[in-house]
Amino acid sequence: MQTNFSLAQLADPAYERSNEVLRSCVHCGFCTATCPTYVLLGDERDSPRGRIYLIRDMLERGGAPEPQVVTHIDRCLSCLSCMTTCPASVHYMHLVDHARAYIEEHHRRPLTDRALRRLLAWLLPHPKRFRLALIGAMAGRPFARMMPGRLKAMLALAPASLPMPSGVDRPQVHRAAGERRKRVALLAGCAQQVLNPAINEATIRLLTRLGCEVVVAKGAGCCGALTHHMGMEDAALASVKANVAAWNREAEGEGLDAIVINASGCGTTVKDYGFMLRNDAEWAGRAARVSERAVDVTELLAELGLPDGAAAPADVAVTYHSACSLRHGQQIADPPKDLLRAAGFRVAEPMEPHLCCGSAGTYNLMQPVLAEKLKARKADHIRRTAPDVVAAGNIGCMTQLQGAVGVPVVHTVELLDWATGGPKPAAMG
Repeated sequence: MQTNFSLAQLADPAYERSNEVLRSCVHCGFCTATCPTYVLLGDERDSPRGRIYLIRDMLERGGAPEPQVVTHIDRCLSCLSCMTTCPASVHYMHLVDHARAYIEEHHRRPLTDRALRRLLAWLLPHPKRFRLALIGAMAGRPFARMMPGRLKAMLALAPASLPMPSGVDRPQVHRAAGERRKRVALLAGCAQQVLNPAINEATIRLLTRLGCEVVVAKGAGCCGALTHHMGMEDAALASVKANVAAWNREAEGEGLDAIVINASGCGTTVKDYGFMLRNDAEWAGRAARVSERAVDVTELLAELGLPDGAAAPADVAVTYHSACSLRHGQQIADPPKDLLRAAGFRVAEPMEPHLCCGSAGTYNLMQPVLAEKLKARKADHIRRTAPDVVAAGNIGCMTQLQGAVGVPVVHTVELLDWATGGPKPAAMG
C-alpha cells in the first residue's frame, strides 16, 4: 500500500511503525473472510482491509478524525484473526493500537461514551474497586431488561454470585512439590482474580505439582491491556512499567525461568511489552526481557509434560473454545487440546474456531449488539458438539459464554489440575 506521510510524521516512532505496517499490505482481501465484523455486517469498512485504508487516511490527514471513521475502528474486536490469515504478515495489531491512541488524543466522544470508558478504566484494572462494583451490579441484575443497551449489557454480565477472594493472589512464594524444576512468576491479574479465583488456585496447584516454584510478585498487577485497547496509553504504560519492575526484581534476585500468564488476553499484551517500551531508554531492555520470558500456561505445561498416570476422572467430553488472543494473538492453537487429550478427556472443537465469541476485553460492554450476535453464533456451534463442559484459556471468553452454551465453562488448567489430582472444578458441580 502506498503511503504519503510527511518527514515530520515519520520522525515519530509510532508513525514510522504504522508506515511499515501499511506498506506491507497488498490489498489481497484474504482477511475479510475471517473478520467477525465483516462476516456479520458485510461492510468493507468493517473489515481489516477497509480499516487499514481508513487508518491510513486518518493518520496522513491529521487533525480530528471523522466520527464515521471512529465508529468503524471502534467496531474492531482486535481478535487478530486477520493476522493469522494474512499472507503478507501485516501486523495489524500495532496499526490499530496506534489508531486507537490517535483517536483518544484527537477525538472528543459523546459524554456517555467518555463516561463509560473512564469508568471501565477506573474499575476493571483494580480488583477491590471491581469487586465492590460487581456487588452493586448483582443487586441490579433483576432490572437489567429495563435498562438502556450498554447498562443492560453490563448488568447482564454481572455474576449471580461472587466468590470470596483467594489467598493465593497475595504476593508470596508457592513452593514446588518435591525437587524444584523451575522458578516462575504468575500474573495474578485483575478482573480474573475477582470473577474466578479458582483459575489461579488451579494453576498454582498444577505448577507446584509439576515441580515449579511459583512467585506472585509484589507490585505486579493489571497487564495494561484494557486501557491499551481503549487508546489510554498513559494508564496502560503505568501498568506495564509496574509489572516490568516487579518481575525484573524477581529475575535479578532469585531468578525466573518464565513469567506465566493464564489469561490469554493478558498474555498477548505482556509478550508485546518489549515493543510498547522500545523507545524508552530506561525501560526498553527490562521490558524486552519480560516479553522474552512470558509464556501462556499451556506453553509451559507442554514443556513440562503431565505427570505419569494423569487421567480424567470420568469419560468427560470437552469442547475446547480457542480464545482469539491465544489462537491469533499468540499463535497457540494445538497445545491446549493436546494437553487435554493427554489427560484423558475427549476433546472436540466447534465450527468456525477462528471467529471471536464477542468478548474481546471490554468489547461486549461497549459494542453489546455485535457482541451478542457473535456470542449466539459461537454458542450455537459449541452446543452442536454436545459437550459435558467447555474449556477456554481466557476469563473474558469464559464470562461471555457462561450461561449461553448450556454446560459449565471452565479454564483449561482447572481440568488439567483435576486430571492430575486436584479437585473437580466447582462449576461442574
